[in-house]
Amino acid sequence: MPAKTRKRKKTADGILLRYRDQDTPYGVTRDTATRMAEALGLSETQVVHVALANLARQTLPRYEVDTGPLTEEQKDEMRRLQPRGRMKVKDRLF
Repeated sequence: MPAKTRKRKKTADGILLRYRDQDTPYGVTRDTATRMAEALGLSETQVVHVALANLARQTLPRYEVDTGPLTEEQKDEMRRLQPRGRMKVKDRLF
C-alpha cells in the first residue's frame, strides 16, 4: 500500500496578534477588543483593521512633502492651465 503524502495547507498572509495582559498605550486586552467590537457592531478582526487604518491616517503622509518654492517652469504650467483673467500665480500664499 503506497504511503499517503500530506498536502500542505496554503498559509494565509497574516499576522499573529497577542493581546496584552492589561491595557496600555500600545496594546489592549482581549476583553477591551471584545467590548469595542460589540460597541461598534464589528468582529474583533474588523476592529483591528479599523485601528490600523486610523493609525495609518495619523502617521503616514498623504501628500508629497514640499521640495521648496515653485520653479518658473511650474509657474508657467499653472498659468497655462488657468483660464485667462481668473487667477494669478503667486509665489506666496500670505
